[in-house]
Amino acid sequence: MRICVYGAGAIGGYVGALLSLAGEDVTLIARGPHLAAMKAHGVRLRIDGEERIARPRCTDDPATVGPQDYVVVTLKAHSVPNIVEPMQPLLGPDTAVVWAVNGVPWWYFYRLEGEWENRRLHTVDPDGRQWERIGPERVIGVVVYPAVDVPEPGVIEHIEGNRFTLGEPSGEKTERVQRLSQALIGAGLRAPIRRVRDEIWLKLWGNLSFNPISALTLATLDVVATDPGTRAVAKSMMVEAQEIGEKLGVRFAVNVERRIDGAAAVGAHRTSMLQDLEKGRPMEIDALVAAVQEMGRLVEVSTPTVDTVLALIRQRAASARAESGVPR
Repeated sequence: MRICVYGAGAIGGYVGALLSLAGEDVTLIARGPHLAAMKAHGVRLRIDGEERIARPRCTDDPATVGPQDYVVVTLKAHSVPNIVEPMQPLLGPDTAVVWAVNGVPWWYFYRLEGEWENRRLHTVDPDGRQWERIGPERVIGVVVYPAVDVPEPGVIEHIEGNRFTLGEPSGEKTERVQRLSQALIGAGLRAPIRRVRDEIWLKLWGNLSFNPISALTLATLDVVATDPGTRAVAKSMMVEAQEIGEKLGVRFAVNVERRIDGAAAVGAHRTSMLQDLEKGRPMEIDALVAAVQEMGRLVEVSTPTVDTVLALIRQRAASARAESGVPR
């Protein structure tokens, strides 16, 4: 199969390298020193103390690649609008777009049975370009669980986990999602096919709360989840989110306390939002927090704690931009 990974950083490089080593026809879209290193030396994949080298095609120009069977998008949600037009040459009549992006996706309501079917989310797709130019009918949802790092350009270091949970927005086990699952399993990954919105919310539950609280307090995940004050704030956000999710038909496999305890067990992890703040990068506020607020308004669920934390993290982001000299 022809598989293109768009945004081949840590997660993208990891899955792309494994698929390439398994014999799939893989192209990685990347940029900068990381791209240069992968072109020159291949993708150096470190797993369990061993290093394997994959040599997929690597480029920064999607126009040179041609239509794909699958395009795996592994960018952060706020970066996606910039690639909508560049990715068009990759999309043939039957191309599936594999959405491995954290947070509430722009296609969330596509083929969701009920009164909100095909509703569009302004917070994550304000001008509708993703819906119109990518097309929700192409999408296969993915929830990404592995922890992976890029310690130096061209090097992908696996930390833990190997599960990529897949699902069609419709809930059907189509041929295309089964083929993708088989390819990922053949590459040594776990790739179950599930009710993907349930999986999205289970991960979103933590990202919604732990990420902004961590960025606001500069505390690691274990502290946020065990300090009585921040744990209470996180729990309140998660309870609000659960009511929204359940009104949309989501089934939560664990309760709030167990979800928080699971986060505490991860240890002194710096959340992605905290890392972005420290490195002067944009934070994933809209896809992780604002979209939940928007969905709450839609289903008429009050979200006072989410609203408060959202206002605070937006102000923190504005202050960070001002501190770096970027206009607000």
